[in-house]
Amino acid sequence: MTETHVRELVDLLELERLEDNLFRGQSRDIGTHFVFGGQVLGQALSAAQRTVEPLREAHSLHAYFLRAGDIDAPIVYSVERARDGGTFSSRRVVAIQHGQPILTGSVSFQVPEAGFEHQSSMPEVPMPEDVEPMHPLTAEELARFPEKLQRWLGVDAPFEFRHVWPQDKLHPTKRPPIQHIWFRLTAPVGDAPSLHRALLAYASDFNLIGTATLPHGISYYTHNVQMASLDHALWFHRPFRVDEWLLYSFDSPTAQGARGLARGQIFSRDGRLVASSAQEGLIRLRG
Repeated sequence: MTETHVRELVDLLELERLEDNLFRGQSRDIGTHFVFGGQVLGQALSAAQRTVEPLREAHSLHAYFLRAGDIDAPIVYSVERARDGGTFSSRRVVAIQHGQPILTGSVSFQVPEAGFEHQSSMPEVPMPEDVEPMHPLTAEELARFPEKLQRWLGVDAPFEFRHVWPQDKLHPTKRPPIQHIWFRLTAPVGDAPSLHRALLAYASDFNLIGTATLPHGISYYTHNVQMASLDHALWFHRPFRVDEWLLYSFDSPTAQGARGLARGQIFSRDGRLVASSAQEGLIRLRG
């Protein structure tokens, strides 16, 4: 079944071309009541990539989530070709549903060129083979969770995640806002770098804002906590493959005003920093 789920995700990101700068995408229910933010990010990046020369590679993506997406309705992506320079190109993207924007974003592209290099070191953590994999829940175990969580936990995912420091999200304890998670696609895909970037955009939305909840002993599963992504930034630094193990290292420097900020660094298993991310999200205590 893993190959089927991966194929479904790849198909989801390929989009239907309606016009030169207009694309249409469908949605996949991953157990949430609304469209997963990472899906809209990945599709928006895919749409933008379809409007530049293949030689130009996306190096940064900045997006704002404006409205929750409807799983049962298609999403139309309108791309504005803001600029094509000698080495850089810029695109603006609007994701539209029911006549209203649900995401606005911009993507910058560059022709590859040599330059100075330095990077942060990868944290010293166990390799993915030495980290306990997450085991699927049995039907009996799943029945003990609230209905909202049954839908989320009961859907098979195209990505595998291995938490270096696992947390009981139903009964979270307070801890520093740092976590490290190995992840990879569960089946191999083609070699196209544009596809791997879109897949990484999709996966980069997992676990980010949750890092800002760690010092407070709450989680997405806490019944009186409302959480939603407000914006998302992603930078691509070096070549990578999402069907090989990548380490996602998170930290959260601040939370205030019912918002939390989280940052991520993504490393290949040989220690190369391949991408960075940042996200601010709503973390509202109800009642």
